[in-house]
Amino acid sequence: MTEQPRMVQVRQRVLKRNDVAAGMLRGRFHEAGVFVVSLVSSPGAGKTAFLERVLRGLHGPFRVAALVGDLATDNDARRLARSGAPVKQIVTGTVCHLDAEMVASALDGWTIDELDFLFLENVGNLVCPASFDLGESLRLVLFSVTEGEDKPLKYPTIFNTADVALITKTDMATAAEFDAQLAHQSIQSVRPGMEVFEVSAKTGAGVEEFLEFLRDRRAALRTYEPGEVVSKG
Repeated sequence: MTEQPRMVQVRQRVLKRNDVAAGMLRGRFHEAGVFVVSLVSSPGAGKTAFLERVLRGLHGPFRVAALVGDLATDNDARRLARSGAPVKQIVTGTVCHLDAEMVASALDGWTIDELDFLFLENVGNLVCPASFDLGESLRLVLFSVTEGEDKPLKYPTIFNTADVALITKTDMATAAEFDAQLAHQSIQSVRPGMEVFEVSAKTGAGVEEFLEFLRDRRAALRTYEPGEVVSKG
């Protein structure tokens, strides 16, 4: 009976510590002028395949890099590195999410003011990552047409912490009998006004539209002076 209050206290301390670290990261990112995008989804939603498309689409005209979180293996990092962008794997072991200190440690050895975009691919999970701010400029939540139109209704918290939703694997929509209108209704009922993109990493459909959105968002980013307070959003 006494365990639950202690667990709550420990969790509050962990989150407070993360918020402090995330605030410091956000300040570093803004001073450097790097636009940071994090990606969250359930396992198998196609996060890595989509990010591979994004890195290939931006690398060259822009200086891009990625940090990739997974419980085990560096498979995703090796796959993404084929884009030519610098990529590091963060192996989290039993931890089901990235936190700000993991991101800060993984940045050691990189000069972030030489980057235009930094992508943070979180561990495949629609629960734990919702509570952890990573200092990002933009958070994407992805779900695929094979997961069902009511995914946002089942996991409202992660949609409420994200800025943009992406419906992935749209090349499979017909086979999955996916109702796009119903999916959009689910998203808007949880997060009214949320911007939504429909994409396919396999065919490339919708990817250029999303890249244009990212380029516009980065162009609107202004740099901050050292020590200037930078708030989320």
